[in-house]
Amino acid sequence: MKNEIAAEMRDGRTIPASGGGWTWTDLRKFNTLLEYSGNCKDTDIRNRYDAVARFFRAYFYFEKVKRFGDVPWYAKPLGSADPELKRPRDSREFVMQRMIEDIDFAIRYLPAERDLYRVTKWTALALKSRFCLFEGTFRKYHSIDGYEHDWKWYLEQAADAAEEFITNSGYSLYTATGPATSYRDLFASENAQSVEVILARDYNSALGVFHNANFYTISASYGKPGMTRKIVDSYLMADGSRFTDKAGWETMEFKQQCSNRDPRLAQTIRTPGYTRIGATTKLAPDLANSITGYHVVKFVTGTAQDAYNKSFNDLPIFRSAEVYLNFAEAKAERGTLTQDDIDKSIKPIRDRVGMPNLDMKAANANPDPYLASNVTGYPNVSGENKGVILEIRRERTIELIAEGHRYYDMVRWKEGKMFEQEFKGMYFTPGMNSDGYRIYDLDGSGDVSALDVCLYTTSSAPKAADHPELAVIKTFLKIGSAFELTGATGGNIIVHNTETEPREWREDRDYLYPLPLSQIQFAPDKIKQNPNW
Repeated sequence: MKNEIAAEMRDGRTIPASGGGWTWTDLRKFNTLLEYSGNCKDTDIRNRYDAVARFFRAYFYFEKVKRFGDVPWYAKPLGSADPELKRPRDSREFVMQRMIEDIDFAIRYLPAERDLYRVTKWTALALKSRFCLFEGTFRKYHSIDGYEHDWKWYLEQAADAAEEFITNSGYSLYTATGPATSYRDLFASENAQSVEVILARDYNSALGVFHNANFYTISASYGKPGMTRKIVDSYLMADGSRFTDKAGWETMEFKQQCSNRDPRLAQTIRTPGYTRIGATTKLAPDLANSITGYHVVKFVTGTAQDAYNKSFNDLPIFRSAEVYLNFAEAKAERGTLTQDDIDKSIKPIRDRVGMPNLDMKAANANPDPYLASNVTGYPNVSGENKGVILEIRRERTIELIAEGHRYYDMVRWKEGKMFEQEFKGMYFTPGMNSDGYRIYDLDGSGDVSALDVCLYTTSSAPKAADHPELAVIKTFLKIGSAFELTGATGGNIIVHNTETEPREWREDRDYLYPLPLSQIQFAPDKIKQNPNW
């Protein structure tokens, strides 16, 4: 979460005068290499570096199609007076077909040797599975047809690319430190784990290349990120049953809510018993640093990297778990998924953390009402595979959380209306004592400790001098001032109250971004704005 809700969620986007993502500088670089690579007389070398350029051109256009829909396809560098600059946008079908030509060339000519920091044949297959899944599901749920290739064709392309990767790449999942920590360690490793990570950004303290993951999660002044309760509640129990089938799940406090859950929950947020990597001190969620109370720890390393812009663990760009999920989703949406397909895609992801496998027949026989709800789930899903599609979406959400996929997943599934909903956080049982405060046992110790939190409704925080039990408490929060709850003395944390910060998502407009005004004015008779902007 951020201090201000995203523009996409509050109808805050406007037509930019220029820019706004309509930028083509990188494309010129790729096309310039391709224009002049014929000067290299070594065919093998030329094909390899053409493949690199075409990989990145396909990746570039994927970002443009996601953002704008139809865009002009340029296969050569253009000068400032080139008339091609003023021609109409090409259809997304035309652009996607050129992207597939590019990525297939990359798959053919990029090296098969694995390399964490350079693109390979396997990176290209991962990218193909990603953008073909996007296009297939976008067309399916947005009812786009009339093109030469329909949504089913793109899903077949996604599944075939992912299956080739799964069968031939040699990648698997990182499991070296066991079910309780392997998922956490995958993202906290200084050097990316090459058994799973296909392509990573190389952050390196010796080279002075840093990011900010640690400081981002432990600072009270940097956005205070937190997972929403809606996502936390979607994690299954450790035995594979649904948390949201348990009696009273809506009003469970933190310790009970986190007990016996999918182990990825405790490796993604602070849960009772959490300790930093390399430390033994138990830490509770810090409500001063997490706006929802569900304090994110994914990508967080040891305390040595806590200063501003001093994290240097590698960040994955493509990893095999995503390709497994792409495979399962593409086949489920296409209607060709089998239990054998699940066994080679979803099962290894769950095996990593000791979770039971997904049973396709059971899922379809009894779709999860929580995931099907128009409040907490995906109401657009229907058909014979409804149950298993919902379960694959659950798996994707949990496995890929905080890796940059969620917004465009909601876009391609046509679930933008979900952004209008209230974001809720941790639950606190209502009721104060006669002195206007209540202590909540966040660490689950059963005793008052420094890890617990005191909420109060009085004008000032209660004092330990008057209430000795409070001497050990470090966190005091005033309801209605430090944060809002759904009730006067308790309830769920409310994030960006919809009454004071209203949301609006327009189904007829908001799945695409507007083109900048400068581009429309450049050739108004040929270049048209996206619908309803």
